[in-house]
Amino acid sequence: MTTSGFRPTHVVPQQGMPAWEAPDPARPTVPLDPLLPVRLVERRGDWGHVLCSNGWSAWVDGRYLVAVPQDPPLADGALTTVTDPRPLLGRAEQALARYRAAVEELAGGALDGETFRNRTQGLRIGVVVDGESMWIYDPAQGRWLYGDGTRLSTYAADDPPTTTQNTGARSRAVTPDGEP
Repeated sequence: MTTSGFRPTHVVPQQGMPAWEAPDPARPTVPLDPLLPVRLVERRGDWGHVLCSNGWSAWVDGRYLVAVPQDPPLADGALTTVTDPRPLLGRAEQALARYRAAVEELAGGALDGETFRNRTQGLRIGVVVDGESMWIYDPAQGRWLYGDGTRLSTYAADDPPTTTQNTGARSRAVTPDGEP
């Protein structure tokens, strides 16, 4: 049972994991149970200090923690909204089909490694579907979008947000604080 307000950032791997009282291999403690929800509160190199839902804390090898997806943004907190997810899903399907065709040719011996790299260069795709929730990468805009089946909202972007100011014949990108 988790404490009220506890929001895990990670879970322990399926096989469980050893834990230590301090970031020191000479100070082991009770191992953590498989799939235990934890909050990563500090990192020191590969060490991760985790807080468990019952208030207990320990140090672990942070490289093996499994990240928990964050909740999608609320509709009013989205940077931008796209009303119809179908065009982006279609582009993702086309990119995946191009990649699969290149893999088939490579596996069948019709392509060499360099030709495969050239053919797939620039292809970027990312799709996660979890029930009615979907996260999809839009390579043209350099952003991840969250979808609920009816609309998409910006979830994360590759670059910080900018605005465009028209300066006569050409426009320039400007950061939110007005700096170019």
